[in-house]
Amino acid sequence: MGRENSNRTRKISLRLTTAEYLKVERKWKTSTCRKLSDYVRHNLFDKPVTSYYRNQSLDDFMEEMILLRNELNHIGNNFNQTVKRLQTLSQIAEFRSWLIAYEVEKKTLFNKVDEIKKHIQKIAESWLQ
Repeated sequence: MGRENSNRTRKISLRLTTAEYLKVERKWKTSTCRKLSDYVRHNLFDKPVTSYYRNQSLDDFMEEMILLRNELNHIGNNFNQTVKRLQTLSQIAEFRSWLIAYEVEKKTLFNKVDEIKKHIQKIAESWLQ
């Protein structure tokens, strides 16, 4: 449509209610047309309009994975700080307290990994149905 657009010199003016405009705009935004005028022209001249849609279950899955990834990043940072601290310790009493903290962080990490596995299994089961 690149070259043929240059000869367009006529305009059509159209008034819509807010609700009508929002409906047209919503449909336009789910299409592959870059401009509203292209979308209206495609519909007006019965040209095919390619629409895309978002998979809600995949969106939910991605949202959950992003939250879990952020939590894992925080846990990983804490774990790295613990290991660095353990490497610099010289007193045994302080060493024991850090070992206990390490065990807590390790359990938290493993719990989050298990949670990720459960969410992946849940999504996989819903996709297979």
